[in-house]
Amino acid sequence: MKPKLEVKDLSYSYHELSGETIALSHISFDVRDGEFFAVVGPSGCGKSTLLSLLCGLLEPEEGEILIDGIPRAESGSVIGYMLQRDHLLEWRTILSNTALGLEIRDARRTQRARRSAWTRRLPDEESLRSLTAMLRAYGLESFRDAKPSQLSGGMRQRAALIRTMALKPDILLLDEPFSALDYQTRLEVCDDISSIIRTQKKTAVLITHDLSEAISVADRILVLSSRPGRVKAILTVAFGPDAAGPLKRRNAPEFSAYFDQLWKELKCDETSQ
Repeated sequence: MKPKLEVKDLSYSYHELSGETIALSHISFDVRDGEFFAVVGPSGCGKSTLLSLLCGLLEPEEGEILIDGIPRAESGSVIGYMLQRDHLLEWRTILSNTALGLEIRDARRTQRARRSAWTRRLPDEESLRSLTAMLRAYGLESFRDAKPSQLSGGMRQRAALIRTMALKPDILLLDEPFSALDYQTRLEVCDDISSIIRTQKKTAVLITHDLSEAISVADRILVLSSRPGRVKAILTVAFGPDAAGPLKRRNAPEFSAYFDQLWKELKCDETSQ
């Protein structure tokens, strides 16, 4: 069976008047269908650049990205991208915010079909029913007509996840989506969102600088070296049946061993510079 996502010998550099900066150098890894895959590494190692390449915001200078064995640009797959901040629009209701991605997608389709100017196209009844069901499942149904300013940080992130999941992405990219939250809320929302992603059996790639967070959610963890980012190690994470969620994983006896292993990989990279 082919992996859901394959990255083969991927390299990327930024070019400026002052010179070339190599961000990533010959990166190779794969992500299985339904797998929760985390990427960690020191600041500036190219983690966010990697996500931009995976979603098509940047094009590789070398190497290729395959989805279900097909080049990303030709695959037709939907890639969802959840950012560090929720970017909810304050003048819209929560329901309207969660529908934004659908509106943009449908407006683009209409524009291409008619070769006409951009027009706002509201989601159809089936999409609205699906959004309402997700709001109910994620504990936000009673806030569907509220404005983002009326929600807590954790609730706003759940709304942002619904906005992303409404597009039914084949792969979900998470760029430190909990980093703007306070510590307690971060733990709670990480537990909620990772449980939702696993229940939906989505393939997810998480970028994080928090080693504990990576261990608490991931099936495997990719460790990148200092710039230029190279693959240092890929760690498989396995917990017993009693540690089914992130909060329970943090209290499991295996947790500290995985943390020490990741820490040694990163510290070894620092001392080799």
